[in-house]
Amino acid sequence: MGRLFGTDGVRGVANADLTAEMALGLSVAAAHVLAEAGTFKGHRPVAVVGRDPRASGEFLEAAVVAGLASAGVDVLRVGVLPTPAVAYLTGALGADLGVMLSASHNPMPDNGVKFFARGGHKLADELEDRIESTYREHASGEPWDRPTGAGVGRVKEYDEGFDKYVAHLVGVLPNRLDGLKVVIDGAHGAAARVSPEAFARAGAEVVTIATEPDGLNINDGCGSTHLDGLRAAVVEHGADLGVAHDGDADRCLAVDAAGEEIDGDQILSVLALGMKEAGTLRGNTVVATVMSNLGFKLAMEREGVELLQTAVGDRYVLEEMKRGGYSLGGEQSGHVIVLDHATTGDGTLTGLMLAARVAATGRPLAELAGVMRRLPQVLVNVRDVDKTRVSSSARLATAVNEAEKELGETGRVLLRSSGTEPLVRVMVEAADLEQARAVAQRLADEVKSALG
Repeated sequence: MGRLFGTDGVRGVANADLTAEMALGLSVAAAHVLAEAGTFKGHRPVAVVGRDPRASGEFLEAAVVAGLASAGVDVLRVGVLPTPAVAYLTGALGADLGVMLSASHNPMPDNGVKFFARGGHKLADELEDRIESTYREHASGEPWDRPTGAGVGRVKEYDEGFDKYVAHLVGVLPNRLDGLKVVIDGAHGAAARVSPEAFARAGAEVVTIATEPDGLNINDGCGSTHLDGLRAAVVEHGADLGVAHDGDADRCLAVDAAGEEIDGDQILSVLALGMKEAGTLRGNTVVATVMSNLGFKLAMEREGVELLQTAVGDRYVLEEMKRGGYSLGGEQSGHVIVLDHATTGDGTLTGLMLAARVAATGRPLAELAGVMRRLPQVLVNVRDVDKTRVSSSARLATAVNEAEKELGETGRVLLRSSGTEPLVRVMVEAADLEQARAVAQRLADEVKSALG
């Protein structure tokens, strides 16, 4: 039986892999484990619970709230808000834990449960393992120790969360966005209201697309995984830039005035140099993952910024940032963490800070992002294979070794199992696009054959 917790909570097809019973049980288990770990320290615990707008979030939220209240936890329901908003409110309200119902960029049928510790920080692996172990133990029949009478948790709506979070976002910007026209693609997700409001309050002229969630259309042909609509809208409206979020708005990608994509590596480049100039890039270091483009590494070396690389997953970036006291880190996918102002990746904050840099310098986004040149990078997702055997397959190790010899110093290869989806990712980088494609496809075929 595989581990329930992936790199970003527990995910699966809602009502199939992730059921109401599981959501309830995980929430009760989390309450018990955190209590045993001394998190509550004898006081009545409080939890902040939010969700993205996908339809299954309605019943899963009800299950989570029921589980927490049944374990004696008071619940503040903040409704549909981005994941980073739930993290922020968990810290700002002094809550003992936060719970977010979302499957981020995954398609609508999926959903997930993500827990935050006091302060709005992601749980350590050790706590997740204990929660999973406790959940499995009680799912097999061991009865819970349940409070009764006045001991049960109380549930309240916290409607002030939206304004409190937006005010926080605007308040931490280094400068206003007056004079900028920005197109925002809300992915019909959790940022559909938050992001346009924050940009408008910061002074930008805002044009919106994909900001009408109906519970079924989240990430459907829009958002950070489908940029064509944003490209077209930016060009059509003559905007200075466009910003695209994913379903729970913990990530952000952008396009420049010509509709060209600005990925997470380029966003990190722009923000890193701006923060270096302002003296806020602690340790003169930016933290990224092994998936970062080689062009990003070369750009940071040229600009005198140290780059530290971690395993894939924003949680590992965050761990390294905390360990070294660094202020900026992120992923090519658009998870960007500005640790002075957020405890996790925040897509709306990232977009605002990127726009603020454009406004402050008076330079087009394309020019700012031109500090790095992306080397051709090909990513192939291989489905219907046993992803657990990627690191142990001698056949794949040989194939990777041969590919690396072929690419030499002008490229690299990375094979890894996805932490959020049932697939293996094959990434190949090379100076020549056609060579990268050929090597990537050959390795993908090898993965299919070896692990299928």
